[in-house]
Amino acid sequence: MRIARNDPAMTRMTPHVAFDKDAEEHLNKIIARHVDREGPLLPILHDIQADWGMIPEAAQPILAQALNVTRAEIYGVVSFYHDFRDHPSAPHVLRLCRAESCQSMGADELADQICKALGISWHETTADGKLTLEPVFCLGLCACAPSAELDGKLIGRASKGKIERLVAGVRA
Repeated sequence: MRIARNDPAMTRMTPHVAFDKDAEEHLNKIIARHVDREGPLLPILHDIQADWGMIPEAAQPILAQALNVTRAEIYGVVSFYHDFRDHPSAPHVLRLCRAESCQSMGADELADQICKALGISWHETTADGKLTLEPVFCLGLCACAPSAELDGKLIGRASKGKIERLVAGVRA
């Protein structure tokens, strides 16, 4: 059950899907590539995310056992780093900064405007399946707040109009 990152079926998949034999075999190959490295967890998670578009919940106990760590440790890393997702997302991801400096420059109002314009809330995907909205806590653009990120491209001094123009480009 290997799912390509841009596969439309990915948006219908739930994070609670059990792995079939093929998926578990693929996961074990990823683990084997990195297990002998110092600090193998992050490279393994990056490869899993690249192949599945998320870190499936079913992969976490297998990974924990292989690395001799707890499931809580795996979950802690997945939930700490904003680049890792434990749920499916669309091919395009818009992240809006939720950190204090962005909040002080109107990020909450901007988030409300963007949610309303897209017709979705946090962790949801637009009806066309092309864009997922995610919160992020600091993009490092505090001097250019509020900030956002679309498909890895940073957006400083973000405004509703600027974000709508960029989003329209990826949803076309």
